Amino acid sequence: MLRRLRWLIDLTQRNFAVKRLTDAEVKPFKPAMLDTFHEVAIYLHRFHNLDLFQQGWYQIKISMKWEDGDGTYVGIPSRVVQYEAPKMGSDDSYGVWRIDDSDNSFSTQPFKIRYARQDVPLSVMIAFNVSLSNREVPAKSGVIIKFELIYSPLLEKGSELQAILSTSAAAVHEFRIPPKALLGLHSYCPVLFDAFHSALVDISIHISLLKTVAQTFQKKLPSNSFTVENIDGKFPDKSTKGFGKVVKEVLLVKSLLTARDILLEEAQKLGRAIDQTIDFTEFISQLDDTKLFGSLLQADVSSTSSDGKRPEFDDSQKSKEKESLFLDFRSNGALQSLSRDSLLHFAHTIGNQNHYLWNTFLNFHRANKTKIMEYLRESWANDRRIEWSIWMVHSKVEMPHHFISSRGDEVSLHGGLRGKVSVLRKLADDPAQTAATRAELHRRSIAQMKINSRSIQDLQIFGDPSSVPVVIVERVINAPRRSSSGNSYFGQAIQRAPSTLLTELSSASIVSGANHLQNGRVLKIVIFVHGFQGHHLDLRLVRNQWLLIDPKVEFLMSEANEDKTSGDFREMGNRLAKEVVSFVKKKMDKVSRSGGLRSIKLSFVGHSIGNVIIRTALADSIMEPYLRFLHTYVSVSGPHLGYLYSSNSLFNSGLWLLKKLKSTQCIHQLTLTDDPDLQNTFFFKLCQQKTLENFKNIILLSSPQDGYVPYHSARIELCPASSSDFSKRGKVFLEMLNNCLDQIRSPSVEHRVFMRCDVNFNMSSHGKNLNTFIGRAAHIEFLETDIFAKLIMWSFPDLLQ
Repeated sequence: MLRRLRWLIDLTQRNFAVKRLTDAEVKPFKPAMLDTFHEVAIYLHRFHNLDLFQQGWYQIKISMKWEDGDGTYVGIPSRVVQYEAPKMGSDDSYGVWRIDDSDNSFSTQPFKIRYARQDVPLSVMIAFNVSLSNREVPAKSGVIIKFELIYSPLLEKGSELQAILSTSAAAVHEFRIPPKALLGLHSYCPVLFDAFHSALVDISIHISLLKTVAQTFQKKLPSNSFTVENIDGKFPDKSTKGFGKVVKEVLLVKSLLTARDILLEEAQKLGRAIDQTIDFTEFISQLDDTKLFGSLLQADVSSTSSDGKRPEFDDSQKSKEKESLFLDFRSNGALQSLSRDSLLHFAHTIGNQNHYLWNTFLNFHRANKTKIMEYLRESWANDRRIEWSIWMVHSKVEMPHHFISSRGDEVSLHGGLRGKVSVLRKLADDPAQTAATRAELHRRSIAQMKINSRSIQDLQIFGDPSSVPVVIVERVINAPRRSSSGNSYFGQAIQRAPSTLLTELSSASIVSGANHLQNGRVLKIVIFVHGFQGHHLDLRLVRNQWLLIDPKVEFLMSEANEDKTSGDFREMGNRLAKEVVSFVKKKMDKVSRSGGLRSIKLSFVGHSIGNVIIRTALADSIMEPYLRFLHTYVSVSGPHLGYLYSSNSLFNSGLWLLKKLKSTQCIHQLTLTDDPDLQNTFFFKLCQQKTLENFKNIILLSSPQDGYVPYHSARIELCPASSSDFSKRGKVFLEMLNNCLDQIRSPSVEHRVFMRCDVNFNMSSHGKNLNTFIGRAAHIEFLETDIFAKLIMWSFPDLLQ
């Protein structure tokens, strides 16, 4: 162990001791086979406990291997730099970081997790050297980085702790570094473990191609250094022994040049981004590749000419030849015009420059680690919108004018056109089946797609691209609201009384005045509501994604109706309303005491009938003062139009049993059987309430594979069965639909975003069982996978903040 420690210290000193060599300082070297390696520097900023289920000791273990290798972990830790001393109490940490020679892995210092949303600063940089020995240059294979979450329960004895921490990982998250990225990369890399270990490790990864330490220099270049070189000092042709090795060295030089350019460009870019510019003026002023290449070429020409082994050219020919080479000295032809001695001299010079730039960047990173992390995180979030769009299909549609005449025989669905035309016939295609087919075709195209980028790839998504949910996003353009004319089935909208928030909330009023408004805080609150017989943590995966996007948001996982979802929706709505009001008042009081409250953004997320409970709560009188603060509404498979036209016969049979055997009141209300008169049912009256019109953003998530909630009901749209139903039931359904859409058309919000998002899961892993047959699997998949939430929420973060 002591010997390895000395080796690490010696290697670190040698790496930092490398300095830039100017042209005057570069001396001829003793030619040797040039060795290169990728240095992958991983900076661990902090560990953030989002929602770990167990207290205990945790540790992060890192290792890496070639993607096409034999599974051996080839990344060798070369340096560890602790930027700051851990800011933890003596009882919250144990031992030190550790390097395991058996698998070349690095493990952080064990730390104790006590509570949710706990931050543990790590501030440590670990660099791995990935050798290119016996490999193509540039690399054709990617590198896999493996992050393991090691867990141990709270124990008193250190020896027992170390023994348990050395066992298998509680969770694993892997990333792939594509070959293109191995030449140079600076990227944020969030390590978010699985659903049962919701913890975030803020990490940035920095990569460059470097050469090994400088070789021994001497004054004279030997003429017989390499047996593969022709006697005239030029490279052999394809028929000559050693041609493959020569090509490799040419590619190596080009790779070093590319790596250097990336290092320089990215360092300058990072400096400008954080307003801490790195001064490369002197370095750039002496960076003249053409001059260096020309001097080496001239030396080769002089050497071969004196030996009489190279054809003589007049001055004009030499000038043209050199000029053409200088125009593209990085081309294979230009580099192959050098002797091998000169080529390796060129490579070592570029390699020394790379070392200088790399170590300059590492020192710059240490001084500005937090700003660099914040910038890279923002860049990562922006890039994901583009990269993850592979699994998203976007379209725009115009909000239709649904109109029912007073006689009930004239309908128009688009643009206000009227008459008994084709809109009354049954729709030829089943919308759910059409959506599922469209998603499947897109999934097949993904399977044939070759994803080739420089971005680090999260293998939770890129490991099996065909298993990732396909999301069809339909952005609805809001058409002008139709007026309440004589032909309208609706009367005048109920006018809401003026808000009484300031009078009701005397202890937590909104601050007034320009200065206070500018300095006050915007209180952002999100309420999560579970579905039928659900648990208050059902939507925790969606909540965790929201917290990653906006860590300052306050959230309430509603418990008011846990184990109470079989009764009347009115009672459930009232319980939720009271719970929300109490929570909001508490948070407003806290913010007011700490410096003032500028405004409130109140958002809701519901699953299944939790959406009905949310809308019922919003119609409750005690929520009236808060309606003007409504911000974003995310409905996850919510039956907004009830089960009036449910086509799932098996599920309908289950609903019938619940009504008959258990007299479940909410099921009667969902199926509009709670009153003989359909216009007197709970759902009909709920759709008359203005529960949606105050939201600035409305996102409806549905799935054509979900057999528990009618597809049209989750999307608030017309269904095929209702379009040909001329009975009173059909008219009632259309009126409910119109009422909901009218709220979304309402001018109460100047710019409202309304989106329907179809989530199509890959159900092949579920096999053929009862859950998939009755459509329950997809309904529950919304709660058990967060990839769809990543795709949607990170693509539209402005709707959440």
